[in-house]
Amino acid sequence: MLDRIDIDVRVRYAEVDAMGVLHHSRYWVYFEMGRTELLRAQGFRYRDLEEAGVFFVVAKCACQFKQPARYDEELILHTWITRMGAARIDHAYELKRKSDGALLATAQTTLACVGRDGNIIAIPDGMKA
Repeated sequence: MLDRIDIDVRVRYAEVDAMGVLHHSRYWVYFEMGRTELLRAQGFRYRDLEEAGVFFVVAKCACQFKQPARYDEELILHTWITRMGAARIDHAYELKRKSDGALLATAQTTLACVGRDGNIIAIPDGMKA
């Protein structure tokens, strides 16, 4: 099973502050994009999991900002799984500027698998392969 994916992202005008710097809140949107595309590359659509009553919620997150990303820059986001337990998935991220490979941010998230009622459930067996 694929446990890493790289996606390209271009910083859009609506995502930057008055100085043209990517706002810190937008990094989490990018990280979610990475997780979603990694899941898709593994053969799963989050929409289908939700319809089956399986949800992944962010239980923990941390980000270390190294350098700013700026409007219209092309970035590459590396997303990978660092650990998968019975009911949790840990991801790590590196966001880099495409033009020079500069590391802009690193991050980690822990997702908990829950049912419609919000209670912890086991990750479906097919996802653990």
